[in-house]
Amino acid sequence: MAQKGAHTQSMSRSGTTHTSTDHYKQKAMETASASPTSVAHSSRNTMSGVGKCFLVTGSPGVGKTTLIMRIYESLKLSNPNLKLQGFYSQEIRQGNERVGFEVVTLGGRRGRLACTATPSPEAYQWPSVGKYKVDVASFESVVLPELKIREDTGLFIIDEVGKMELYSSYFFPAILNILQSDIPLLATIPIPKYGKDLPAVLRLKNHPGATMFTLDQRNRDAMKDQIYSQLVDMLPKPLKSKTRDAGLGDNAGIFAN
Repeated sequence: MAQKGAHTQSMSRSGTTHTSTDHYKQKAMETASASPTSVAHSSRNTMSGVGKCFLVTGSPGVGKTTLIMRIYESLKLSNPNLKLQGFYSQEIRQGNERVGFEVVTLGGRRGRLACTATPSPEAYQWPSVGKYKVDVASFESVVLPELKIREDTGLFIIDEVGKMELYSSYFFPAILNILQSDIPLLATIPIPKYGKDLPAVLRLKNHPGATMFTLDQRNRDAMKDQIYSQLVDMLPKPLKSKTRDAGLGDNAGIFAN
């Protein structure tokens, strides 16, 4: 069921990656240094009354990442020219044992997010979530460039806004930059632990224009169709083929379901 917001419905880094990441960190720091009042005011001006923040939540293992990727594949199929940016998370396994997580960009770049082992002396200083050590530097080197707003960006996909990811001090400011733009955001968020949301997650859920979808095993197919349909309505339409669409008038270039 969709719930409306308050007012509306490992990895080595090259020199190029360093430059891109450092540049984006500077932009994120500018957003983070802005007063909460100014950030909130800007968000209301650009997003109020426009449902452009889609948040998917549900129990661990229910299929949030699978849902996000099914929507991504459907969007790419229906509109190959649509510029999609973002990342998803997946497990790292050795045999039957889960030994960590990695982030994968929509363009295929990968980086370690967390691991159970200690790959270097520096890893002893990494923050911990349960038995996992979070590799913040690896995460940032892969993810921050993906969250940079570009002129042709049609949609941002983020899987997920969770405790591990939020150990990066630049990650949430990058999300705030997206929310202040006119570009839709599709993101997964964890369910509240002990009934209490992470502060950043709560801020997203309360954002004007946010719509939350709670996923379970029974509604997965219906949820995919619902989110996909709403995104198609607000995203740029696919380019029309002059030969194919000649004489078709208003029926040309319709998205496939």
